Amino acid sequence: MKTTTSETIQLIKELVEIPSPSGNTNQVITFVENYLKNTEVEMKRNHKGGLVVTIPGEDNNQHRMLTAHVDTLGAIVKEIKSSGRLAIDLIGGFNYNSIEGEYCQIETSNGKTYTGTILMHQTSVHVYKEAGKLERNQKNIEVRIDEKVHNAEDVRELGIEVGDFISFYPRVEITPSGFIKSRHLDDKASVAILLQLIKRITNEEIKLPYTTHFLISNNEEIGYGGNSNIPQETVEYVAVDMGAIGDGQATDEYTVSICAKDASGPYHYGLRKKLVELANLNNIEYKIDIYPYYGSDASVAIRAGHDIVHGLIGPGIDASHAFERTHCTSIEHTANLLYFYVKSKMTY
Repeated sequence: MKTTTSETIQLIKELVEIPSPSGNTNQVITFVENYLKNTEVEMKRNHKGGLVVTIPGEDNNQHRMLTAHVDTLGAIVKEIKSSGRLAIDLIGGFNYNSIEGEYCQIETSNGKTYTGTILMHQTSVHVYKEAGKLERNQKNIEVRIDEKVHNAEDVRELGIEVGDFISFYPRVEITPSGFIKSRHLDDKASVAILLQLIKRITNEEIKLPYTTHFLISNNEEIGYGGNSNIPQETVEYVAVDMGAIGDGQATDEYTVSICAKDASGPYHYGLRKKLVELANLNNIEYKIDIYPYYGSDASVAIRAGHDIVHGLIGPGIDASHAFERTHCTSIEHTANLLYFYVKSKMTY
C-alpha cells in the first residue's frame, strides 16, 4: 500500500469504530470537524447535522459538490419486553439475518451505554427444535442486554427506553493481503477518501478550477442526506458511495466503480464519460456498473429538484449492508480518480 492509501485505511478504521446510525451522528461529525480543524477550510454544519466544507476555486460562478455519507445502518429500541429483552426496529435497508449474532451497543437518551447481543428469541437448539427454520424478523429477533435484568422494570431502571439507538459492532480488521473488512464501509470508506482529498488539496496548495463543496451527509441511509444545502451555483454534483458486488455485476473489490444507472435511472451521461476519460488518461482501473436496488445522495438531489449534472463513483464493496469488505487498491483508484476530477475542467 502507498503511504497515503495506508493512512486512508487507518482513517477508515477510526471512522467505522465510531457509532453513528442515522439519526445519531453528532459524535462522528465532531470527529470529522476535529480531523479537518488544522486545514483552515471553511466548515459549517447544516440544520440536519451534516457538515459542509468549502474550498474556493478560480471560478466562483460555477461550483462543484462532492458528497459521502457518514451515517450507517443501525436499529432503535421498539419495545422493552416482559422478559427484559429488547424488540428492535431497523434503521436503513437491510435484512435481519445480516445482524443475527452481532454484538451491539445501546445508547440511552441520558448518554449511558450498555452492550448486548442481537439474537433470535428461539436460539438454543437444545430447546427450540425448529430454530433454524424460523423467519428472521422483528417478531423473533431481540437484544439480550449484558446486565442483570429479569423484566421490563429492571431494564427501565438502567435508563433504557423505547427510542434509544442501537449500533452494531464493526469488527474491523485490516489483513496483510490488503483487505479491510468491517461493517459500515458503506460509506465511511468514501468519507475517509474525501477527508484525505481535502487535506491533500490544502497541503499541496492546489488551486481548484471551481469552488468546490464537500458535503459529509448524515441521513443517506434513510433517503434524504444530500438533497439540500446545494448552492445555486452548483453545476456538478458527485456522490462518492460504494459500488455493489454480486451476480451479474461488473464491480469488484480492486477498482473504482463508475455508476451508469441505479434505481433512480441513468446518471449524467456526459459526466460519466468524463470520469471514464480521466481514468483512462491516468492509468486508473475502473468498472462501469448498474445497481438495480440502489440510490445515492446525488439521485435524491435530482429528485429534490436541483438543476445539476450528477454522478456516482466509489470503491467496490463486497456483501453490502452486511459483512462488508474491500481492498486497498479500490480505495487507491477511487482516491486517484477524485483527485484528477476536482482538478479538471467541466467539459462533456
